[in-house]
Amino acid sequence: MTPDTVGPLSRPYDVKNLPAKGTEVHLAATAAECAELAKDFGLPAIHSLSADFNLHSSAKGVHVAGVVRARITQICVVTLESFDSDIEEEVEVDFAESSGMPPEPPTEMHEYEPPDEIVNGEIDLGTLASEFLALGLDPYPRKPGVEFDYRDPADAEDSPFAALNKLKGE
Repeated sequence: MTPDTVGPLSRPYDVKNLPAKGTEVHLAATAAECAELAKDFGLPAIHSLSADFNLHSSAKGVHVAGVVRARITQICVVTLESFDSDIEEEVEVDFAESSGMPPEPPTEMHEYEPPDEIVNGEIDLGTLASEFLALGLDPYPRKPGVEFDYRDPADAEDSPFAALNKLKGE
């Protein structure tokens, strides 16, 4: 893992000596990291980003569960006005050494999702938090209370093409 490959939020965590009972990890992004992530995600601002993770050893490697929370500013796709919103995304991911996991093909009954890779005995919890923040973003955000005003084709007399339709009939 290098800073060039993991993005602006990187928190490598050594899982080689994970306690048997597991551990809890809290991370919070700095203002500079939030600004870089906002730029990467095309958002006006990320005001805060934090994550709480529980890490436990599993038969296959490491199981990470937790929650990512963020306060962001988005642009409404209807009004083009900015507005603030909160994101809370549940996290549940398995990690394993690449050499220890045989590939398993998908079957009809169960779609196999391979674990994420443990690199040099570490997992990057910052990258994980960034990925789940990205998953929690609404691709078409709307400011609360804003509705999209779709005009029914039955209201064709209000259409700019209504005059053309009249000419067509003559």
